[in-house]
Amino acid sequence: MRASNGSSGLDGSVAGLASTSGAEQDDRATIEPGDRVLLVIADLADPARSELAVGREEGFKCILATGEAMGLALANDFKPDAIVLARELGGGQDLATLTRLKRSPETRHIPVYVISASQGRHDALKLGAAGFLDKPAEPKDLSAALAGAKTLVEQQVGRVLVVEDDEVERNSMRELISSGDDVEVTAVGSSEEARAELAETRFACMVLDLKLPGMTGFALLEELDEDQRLRDLPVIVHTGKDLTPAEETKLRRYAKSIIVKDASSPERLLDETVLFLHRPASRLSVGEQRTLEQLHRSDALLHGRKVLIVDDDVRNVFALTSVLESQGIETIFAENGRAGLEILEQNPDVDLVLMDVMMPEMDGYETTRAVRALPEHRNLPIISLTAKAMAGDREKSIESGASDYITKPIDPDRLVSLMRVWLDG
Repeated sequence: MRASNGSSGLDGSVAGLASTSGAEQDDRATIEPGDRVLLVIADLADPARSELAVGREEGFKCILATGEAMGLALANDFKPDAIVLARELGGGQDLATLTRLKRSPETRHIPVYVISASQGRHDALKLGAAGFLDKPAEPKDLSAALAGAKTLVEQQVGRVLVVEDDEVERNSMRELISSGDDVEVTAVGSSEEARAELAETRFACMVLDLKLPGMTGFALLEELDEDQRLRDLPVIVHTGKDLTPAEETKLRRYAKSIIVKDASSPERLLDETVLFLHRPASRLSVGEQRTLEQLHRSDALLHGRKVLIVDDDVRNVFALTSVLESQGIETIFAENGRAGLEILEQNPDVDLVLMDVMMPEMDGYETTRAVRALPEHRNLPIISLTAKAMAGDREKSIESGASDYITKPIDPDRLVSLMRVWLDG
């Protein structure tokens, strides 16, 4: 299903947002409404040249981002049609960027193809990646993946297979998942029927009950795992069966997500199918959007956190404090960068910093660099507060070490959503 391309809403200022090394090699300055856009996120610019070349061959205008912060910023600004994630941090952290992309409502629907030398295929697919390529990726394999990306963004209907023997439950799930005209649900009552459907049709994901007559859901999962054509099919296990620890371990080997039937299962089921169908929010009804927003609203994640606001405008501080305290967040503030560093030293338990870029004495860029120079705060999330009309502010913020940025006037919902992404990382 094709989302509206972010390039149609771009102004000239956004085109300059990125590190110089990326902008010199990519196509951001020539993007026009209607162009297919591919974002390549890598650690270094030079090794990413092959991804850019293949992307162009497949008909994409390509944008290059070096590093996670710039990648997330460009993903939010340009809303690309697809993303190639070719970072390699090691130590199990190479999927951190994918996690943040899939946790953000603004980028969750974008197909992401991970290129990695780690053994993270299953984890990447479980998080919602559209594909996984071993590093170094052969050009022909990347080309095939991007051809699949074009199919994903252009297709008008995503197909879901529901396997559930209870007719009432089956019809209920069909109604829940296929509420829009961009989803087509095929519902069957047995594993044998499911096998027949899988042989004839390519599905975006499958919803599977375990308590099935004849061939069990466990047995069907084992068959899928042995079938090269189907082994990457996202499977959402939706079951009322009480699972033993051994069964849960076995399931997690196969299923991309496990949903146990309970009071919240309809919401979670909708959320998981939206993820694997790569459905943008614009395709969902207002009711569905509200349901998923409520599901993703994790009060426990924010409640009790401590946030430092560094801003010399008391009106901004008051407005931000009101938003954050309504989420149960403890706030402290400083009126300039120098005071911010002193307060941070006195409060080592600060979880996140909101940093205004325009301040007297010591501005936000200098303050951010000073924070990053402190080993204990090297990974502290810092969100810059920038002027909407000043693209240079955003670029300088990321280059100085900010984790992300948000433009003024601050959208409270956007701010809280952004904070959840970084505090849940």
